[in-house]
Amino acid sequence: MYHLKKHIRWLSLLVAMCCSGVGAAAASDSPITGFLDANLYPYLSDTDSDNYLTINAAANFGNGISYFSLSNFGNNTSSSGQSDKNTFYTEQNIRWRIAPSLPLDLTVQLNFRSGDRNDRQRLGVRWRLSDTKGLSDFFKAINMAYAINWHAVQFDHEEGYIWQLEHSFKFSFPSLSNRLYLAGFIDHTFNQTLPVGFPKRPVVGEAQLGFRLFDKMYAIAEYRINEYRRSDVDNLALGIQYKISW
Repeated sequence: MYHLKKHIRWLSLLVAMCCSGVGAAAASDSPITGFLDANLYPYLSDTDSDNYLTINAAANFGNGISYFSLSNFGNNTSSSGQSDKNTFYTEQNIRWRIAPSLPLDLTVQLNFRSGDRNDRQRLGVRWRLSDTKGLSDFFKAINMAYAINWHAVQFDHEEGYIWQLEHSFKFSFPSLSNRLYLAGFIDHTFNQTLPVGFPKRPVVGEAQLGFRLFDKMYAIAEYRINEYRRSDVDNLALGIQYKISW
């Protein structure tokens, strides 16, 4: 019950921040843009407990305020007596552009997952390199969007100063097909105390290759790496995506 109340408190804060963004956008008559997609993976090559369903959502409320979230759902195949048969992991992000002339955002991330004493919240700064003067022409030439989020402050149950770099990217391929894209992320965590046998600076990443089949339906292939697993660090997922944009 304590964890449920804590989640509701954080989600209430998130909703309040989003609503304030909607109000600000309405005041400036800026249209709200965004997308919602559902990714279903019937095929997982190596790790059956990996996520078989991912839901992403994003919204731009205007006045520099934006929202992004991802929610992963998987199966618990562990024999260690854990009670959760289904697992979830979600990141809820609020971003505020510091100034129209700067490619920098202040960020808040609320991070929840199944299990006990493993939720965390982060504060950071996001640098949109592909929107940066002196770099934007290069990224435009290679049809790439790229940003780094420095999660500088982390609140959780772990001791010590833990911080993270989150890289996000997306390529388009107009010379081949406007139906094709490659997008993903790489999370790089520092100063976390882990059991013997794990990397000192573990990496979690995904790269999704997608091709629009028709209308809002895509075929997707996703390469995953998760160095928090002792074995089967790599995984390949194949599936379909349904995406709605507004």
